[in-house]
Amino acid sequence: MATEQRPFHLVVFGASGFTGQFVTEEVAREQVDPERSSRLPWAVAGRSREKLQRVLEKAALKLGRPTLSSEVGIIICDIANPASLDEMAKQATVVLNCVGPFLELMQLKYHEKAADKGVYIIGSSGFDSIPADLGVIYTRNKMNGTLTAVESFLTIHSGPEGLSIHDGTWKSAIYGFGDQSNLRKLRNVSNLKPVPLIGPKLKRRWPISYCRELKGYSIPFMGSDVSVVRRTQRYLYENLEESPVQYAAYVTVGGITSVIKLMFAGLFFLFFVRFGIGRQLLIKFPWFFSFGYFSKQGPTQKQIDAASFTLTFFGQGYSQGTGTDKNKPNIKICTQVKGPEAGYVATPIAMVQAAMTLLSDASHLPKAGGVFTPGAAFSKTKLIDRLNKHGIEFSVISSSEV
Repeated sequence: MATEQRPFHLVVFGASGFTGQFVTEEVAREQVDPERSSRLPWAVAGRSREKLQRVLEKAALKLGRPTLSSEVGIIICDIANPASLDEMAKQATVVLNCVGPFLELMQLKYHEKAADKGVYIIGSSGFDSIPADLGVIYTRNKMNGTLTAVESFLTIHSGPEGLSIHDGTWKSAIYGFGDQSNLRKLRNVSNLKPVPLIGPKLKRRWPISYCRELKGYSIPFMGSDVSVVRRTQRYLYENLEESPVQYAAYVTVGGITSVIKLMFAGLFFLFFVRFGIGRQLLIKFPWFFSFGYFSKQGPTQKQIDAASFTLTFFGQGYSQGTGTDKNKPNIKICTQVKGPEAGYVATPIAMVQAAMTLLSDASHLPKAGGVFTPGAAFSKTKLIDRLNKHGIEFSVISSSEV
């Protein structure tokens, strides 16, 4: 990927937002990585020069880098001014977008245009959904045979001060669920052929189920992981002729008290998100409607430092030489992806290492540009190795023939 003609290798767009400030700090760490042979030219971008300057000053103080502000460019742009976005993009080889998600609508509207221009647009490159998407690919690569189905279970660990999530994530969920009807219409318009089913169909668990392996209750994971993984598996099947993997995602919720609490929060959310006035109430009072999980202030630094995540994958498939038509799966595998706090530590790490992969491993990206999921873009690259070196660790827990 050519970088010579543009002044900045990376631009953090939306750097003054809650997540953007953490991504800015992570790029600053990458800039002085001892494995780098030269400094990384980069910039921050947003609407307010003063706010961007404050973000850089805060990062400089936190990282002990007093000269950081003078080392980083500042670009003023606004999503309401498309010309300013053009000017920002012209100065960057890779834009780290912290303003909004790129999902299925982006693929439908811009895939061909991006391919014509040789531009790579890769959505869901944070905690949703790099650990899940690359975790399935890692599981497939580690199985000595054909992987046909995977269930993942997300466990969030917190310290004595508990968990808190910034309401920006809450708002994204509200807008996403509020737009479900349009998403269904979009999927109908796309008119995609079904991906073939390899092995027995993966049975869906009950809305509340007990996971014996993890000794706890679980509920379906309501994030974008399932959609992203399915799109990746479709791409790998249609473009690389790889066997598609069925996938289901869950989140562990501990004991029965947590189950009841989350059940009521979920019912409140699903009811109110259906109506315009309900969505306004959800946005105005995130702490109340989420039973304290989301707030306008977001987590404290102590909460962030004490938190971590574990994503456990249980896969099944067929050993080499075993037919998949009539036989039952005869091999199982368990893998894990572990990392620091998901939203504001692991997400910046994932985003920045994805960006560095785009810069340094371009020969292993899809041949043409376009709109891709992380797994579609990075399945042949060394992104998993990069993540392992930066604290998001992929490992095999067990593998056995049945």
